[in-house]
Amino acid sequence: MKKLTSFLIGSLLLFSAACDNAAKTSVNAPEPGEAPVTPASQTTQAAKEDAQSELRRRQLNADIRAREERNLVTGDLTERAAADLSSEVRSKLEANIPGGQLTVKAAKDGTVTVSGTVNNQEQLAKIEPLSKEINGVKNVIVKATVLPPKS
Repeated sequence: MKKLTSFLIGSLLLFSAACDNAAKTSVNAPEPGEAPVTPASQTTQAAKEDAQSELRRRQLNADIRAREERNLVTGDLTERAAADLSSEVRSKLEANIPGGQLTVKAAKDGTVTVSGTVNNQEQLAKIEPLSKEINGVKNVIVKATVLPPKS
């Protein structure tokens, strides 16, 4: 038992030393206090296309299904934190409404308010049914408008 305890403590110390720089999340991240470098337009466009790709949509939907299954297992179906509802609805909308510029606010009673812009009327019509697919969402208020993308 003493060997196991000392092994666990040693592992914990080693792990905490390896994670000493928690503020920096990648090699390209700026050091604390350093001004971030603006990415090239090609990099920005590639990231945008990746975020709106079919693969990314499937990944986001799979993540949402996993959260919902976890909530079913734990019995957390309706009493959800507003931040959780906002996050899940935002992910669902991002995955299924490419190019939308939407913000999501949720209240404790399960009311979700979606604001911002979408590219067409079809996307606007998708907001409410997609939002209601998330467990815990009882009412959806859509304040979004249609603003076609600039060419």
